[in-house]
Amino acid sequence: MLTPSVAGMPNQLRDAVSPYLRSHADNPVEWRAWGPGPFAEALERDVPVMVSIGYSTCHWCHVMARESFSDPEVAAQLSAGFVSVKVDREEHPDVDSSYLAAASAFTEGLGWPLTVFVTPEGRPFYAGTYFPPVPVQGRPSFRQVLDAVTDAWTTRRTEVDATASAVQEALAAGPASVTRTAPPAADAGVALPGRPELAHAVARLAAHEDREHGGFGGAPKFPTAPAQLALLALGAGGDDGALELVSRTLTRMAASPLRDPVEGGFFRYAVRRDWSEPHYERMLYDNAQLLLAYSRLAVLDPDAGAAAVPDAGAAVGPTPTSTTQAISSHPARVAAGVADFLSSRLRTADGAFGSAQDSESTIDGVRDEGGYYRRDAAGRAVLDPPPVDDKVLTGWNGLAISALAEAGARHDRLDWVEIARGAADLLLDRHVTDDGRLLRASVGSTVSTAVATLEDHGLFASGLLALSLATGEARYAIAARSFVDACVPDGADPRIVVAPSGGDPVLVSQGVALSSDPSEGAYPSGRSAVAAAALTLHQLTGEARYRSLAERLVSEVAGAALDNPLAYGAGFGLMVDLEAPSTQLVVVEPTEADPADPAGRDDRLVRRAREVVRPGTVVAVLDEEALVAFVDAGFELFAGRSSLGRVPTAYLCRDFVCRLPVTAVDELDGLLLEA
Repeated sequence: MLTPSVAGMPNQLRDAVSPYLRSHADNPVEWRAWGPGPFAEALERDVPVMVSIGYSTCHWCHVMARESFSDPEVAAQLSAGFVSVKVDREEHPDVDSSYLAAASAFTEGLGWPLTVFVTPEGRPFYAGTYFPPVPVQGRPSFRQVLDAVTDAWTTRRTEVDATASAVQEALAAGPASVTRTAPPAADAGVALPGRPELAHAVARLAAHEDREHGGFGGAPKFPTAPAQLALLALGAGGDDGALELVSRTLTRMAASPLRDPVEGGFFRYAVRRDWSEPHYERMLYDNAQLLLAYSRLAVLDPDAGAAAVPDAGAAVGPTPTSTTQAISSHPARVAAGVADFLSSRLRTADGAFGSAQDSESTIDGVRDEGGYYRRDAAGRAVLDPPPVDDKVLTGWNGLAISALAEAGARHDRLDWVEIARGAADLLLDRHVTDDGRLLRASVGSTVSTAVATLEDHGLFASGLLALSLATGEARYAIAARSFVDACVPDGADPRIVVAPSGGDPVLVSQGVALSSDPSEGAYPSGRSAVAAAALTLHQLTGEARYRSLAERLVSEVAGAALDNPLAYGAGFGLMVDLEAPSTQLVVVEPTEADPADPAGRDDRLVRRAREVVRPGTVVAVLDEEALVAFVDAGFELFAGRSSLGRVPTAYLCRDFVCRLPVTAVDELDGLLLEA
């Protein structure tokens, strides 16, 4: 019997920050948003909590919403016997990670929607993914699952409590204790690998290459951008085999159905090994990293893709106002198309980036999976495009800021750099509290209560550092340093790196928060993200503590990354950077140029510096006025630098020991050959 105080409570998602949650606001299910309230309600009613986790561009999440959560009879069953909580996994990644680890004790087929049944004390005791409205091929219907859980709760509570306690203990011990297929444990004391070990890992990747269609493995097939970036770093360091491997992969991806030939950008993955039948959602994190990959490939292998697809003869890449792009696999054009997609489709009205564009659109009154994307530009012009999840995530925006800033500087696209600047300024204003704490998510001017994660701190810090190097503005590097330092509190054990918030407060209070989550197949884990930002800070400050932090974090996943570089691409890429010589290239431009100096000479030196792609290398271009701001803020790389003869002057340094400055492109090329 429902108590009068809670019976018939309305769906509470209408005012949620997350667009995914708001899309369920009209369900007859009495949804609650994540927080302590639903668990208190469940305790009062002595019923379990049903937690449903998904995200806006999840196809099967939408299917289950239409089939089950829109069914009044299912809603009544949920109201009578459960407290129902809807979670956006992108807004609350800690919740998703912890419950995924818990779900692995009950099912091998992890994915979304994730359906987890939890005691009022917060302990998971059963979980699954998508459940159909009727039994299909051995999979029970959702109503059958609800019946079984209700029966266990009311007649076998002792068994339920025992299972919940065991899962809670495993979660407290770490994800490897609860998952069935845990990654190989890394030896925290292992030395970082050298070139032979890295080459062996490349050979493992090459053994899984699909030589017919490109990419790795069979179906389904993902772009795995972190692994592509790691291979590019190895190629830039002289590993021709790695460069050939990644060039083949990226070229074939660009010429495949995974890439949208009309609006630019890449879809999330393909169902078939030939990249056909894409899942048509377009994610911010994939496209940001792929923009960076194709931008670097354009320098390292400028002939890549020249013959993969007949060139339509259009100008190089779309401009910010165009709606089509040349059907070309040339990396510079692919990069331009991705940048156009980010700026024209995912950029929000106030200048940041939404999380993704949906795969479904409404065509002739019917929801259609991929129908919009299967049309050409003219066919799309008469349709409303699929909706964009305009939820602004700090970490994912950091990836976009990094890519647009670096690629924009490299390809002389100042508009890309300015777009990155706009996003960074918005986040610094809206996602940072007055006392300097970082926040995770917002929609418009409304900021989520979700805590910022290690991922947010590391990825945003790296984005700000890339923007600082592209613009010459010290304020972005200063902010980045503060976010990394916040993850290693003064007086704390230097081996411990944690998000300053300490994790999701509900999970922490319930004792089911994961101590760490090193997974990083699609984009860097929080620990790899912090390590990458720390390594760049070492290059700019000379402070050994930052390099030590990066080495320590990378060593924790070194064994797993060498065994499975595809699943640990970011960690693998960091090992490449740490193995390479620590190199810094600084170009100082005069605040006032010499009017007698040919303008072309100045531009050529700066452009050549911007093109440098090498592992373990940081490139900075700034004028003498900006130089003072960096030095005053403690960035020792810039101390003692100046322009000579009122012309741009390049300093090439290894471990902060610099060669004599040069002012001509051929002189810089000579130094680069010797380095």
